[in-house]
Amino acid sequence: MTASTQTRVPAAAKPPAGHRAPDRRKARGKPAKPSVRLGIRMRRNWQLYAMLALPLVWLAIFAYWPMYGVIIAFKDYNVVSGIWGSPWAGFKYFDRFIESYQFWKLIKNTVFLHVYELVATFPLPIVLALCLNTVRRKWFSRSAQLITYAPHFISTVVVVGLIVVLTNPNTGVTNQILGLFGIGPVDMLGDSGLFRHLFVWSGAWQTMGFSAIIYLAALTSVPPELHEAAIVDGASRLRRIWHIDLPAIVPVAVILLILNIGSILSVGFEKVLLMQNSLNLDTAEVIDTYVYKIGLASAVPQFSYATAIGLFRSVIGLVLLVLANAFARRFARSSLW
Repeated sequence: MTASTQTRVPAAAKPPAGHRAPDRRKARGKPAKPSVRLGIRMRRNWQLYAMLALPLVWLAIFAYWPMYGVIIAFKDYNVVSGIWGSPWAGFKYFDRFIESYQFWKLIKNTVFLHVYELVATFPLPIVLALCLNTVRRKWFSRSAQLITYAPHFISTVVVVGLIVVLTNPNTGVTNQILGLFGIGPVDMLGDSGLFRHLFVWSGAWQTMGFSAIIYLAALTSVPPELHEAAIVDGASRLRRIWHIDLPAIVPVAVILLILNIGSILSVGFEKVLLMQNSLNLDTAEVIDTYVYKIGLASAVPQFSYATAIGLFRSVIGLVLLVLANAFARRFARSSLW
């Protein structure tokens, strides 16, 4: 091909001034809106959303709809007039509770019982989980775990029945053992000073094993290579527990601690009520049982007063939960939100 027959390719014409190149992102199409993306995910995974529907319906009916009744705390509620027909009372019943002679007694009993239970029982599942995790014989570990978490499935009524039988002043095994040491029969459930000890340590026996399952699950995430490296470096078993196992369960422990602090004004209502009698009310009367007695069990139920006390307890618990979460997020680097 000679030079005369060669054809020149014309140079690309430059775009005129002020011309904008087409946006390639627009050519591909705009990103879908969040609602559209959610609809696509729901169509693709409709089976999972169908399974989620029933728990959400249960939560809406039994957890959120009853909040409508909180209005009773601000009204002079009358069953005949209904919630909206009853006259407004404002903060009358809140002031009445705060100024009542039982206010500080109920607060003291509830807080002391919950703090005692938290301090005594919170470390026990952690210690149990660490011990079971270090046991080399699997049959012994599984047997011990079965024995410790089996009491969790015993109902509260049965547990209190066992306490009553074991501490009976005349036929109880506990008093028979004390009699061998020359100690006379003791009515433990009638002693207000022993009520808290019976409540807390019977609860520890019942819940320790089941609570340890959460920590055992957290310990399974620890890579075995860390223990192998620590053994090579000459670390003892206690040092491996302190530097490897314990940090692995700290985030779980912090979350459970936050939840326990949030329920500081709420203790086991059923168990406390069943263990109460006229002799130990000085320490056994807590907010939950008091609300039940004045709201449902009294001859003249005081629905508005009981609702106000229950709402007061819930608000204090929410405030403590938020504060504990903020404290844990700042210092422990782990929180609920």
